[in-house]
Amino acid sequence: MYIYYMLTGFSVGLLVGLTGVGGGSIMTPILLIFFNVKAAVAVGTDLLYAAITKSAGIFAHGKLGNIDWRIVKQLSLGSVPAAIVTTLYLSDLGVSSASTVATIKFWLGIALLLTSLSVLFRNELAKLSETGRWVKSKYVPAATVILGATLGFLVTLTSVGAGALGVTVLLMLYPKISITRVIGSDVAHAVPLTLLAGLGHASLGTVDYNLLGSLILGSIPGIWIGSHLSMKVAEHWIRILLAIILVYVGQKLAFPEYNPLFGVCFLLLPIALTQIKHKKAKA
Repeated sequence: MYIYYMLTGFSVGLLVGLTGVGGGSIMTPILLIFFNVKAAVAVGTDLLYAAITKSAGIFAHGKLGNIDWRIVKQLSLGSVPAAIVTTLYLSDLGVSSASTVATIKFWLGIALLLTSLSVLFRNELAKLSETGRWVKSKYVPAATVILGATLGFLVTLTSVGAGALGVTVLLMLYPKISITRVIGSDVAHAVPLTLLAGLGHASLGTVDYNLLGSLILGSIPGIWIGSHLSMKVAEHWIRILLAIILVYVGQKLAFPEYNPLFGVCFLLLPIALTQIKHKKAKA
């Protein structure tokens, strides 16, 4: 099985390198659906995987001056307590109980649906925020703390949210800050958050270290190749395909009683409208 885990790590790393989308939104559903890894183990293992693979990003962004530590501090004020409380909540539920599995699957589905929207419409939301703030200046620090708490809950419970979702909301809260600085700040916050949440899962026994090692070995060359191919590949279409996949899987996990194609069809409408708008703008 470990060769398949390495190939999975490579594939996810390739997508991360091509699109910049957090691996959690891809890795956890794959482990859960295709490899039948237990829900809590899939989340716990992926959290430590994310902490390790993203750790180099802190040094890279820090060296380039792309981290706003004020934003990181405000996010952490919300995320750290939320991560601790969520870990205690999972401990009380029992990581193997039916209610825990159902809770993780539901919130993982919700996180994937939100991530799909942020993947698809991040640029449009960023452009809208340039015309005016979504939140008044005096409320931005409090909103950042609330964002941190939301991410702390989602990341600890599902391993999803620290990447695409965090960056998208930060762009809306801080429209005057460059996107590279926003991404750097998000990475600087995501690494300790995923590490804290991952260690919390480790204390609950929900980390498979053999699986973790295989994923890391596969992802390193995948990320390297993907980052070098990103300038040669139509990243826009990859994002559309990725968003459709995330909607399909997200609805299947959160709302299994509905046909998952319903969500895909619902997403195709704004995609089509966006493409028509781009064509008219070029004309």
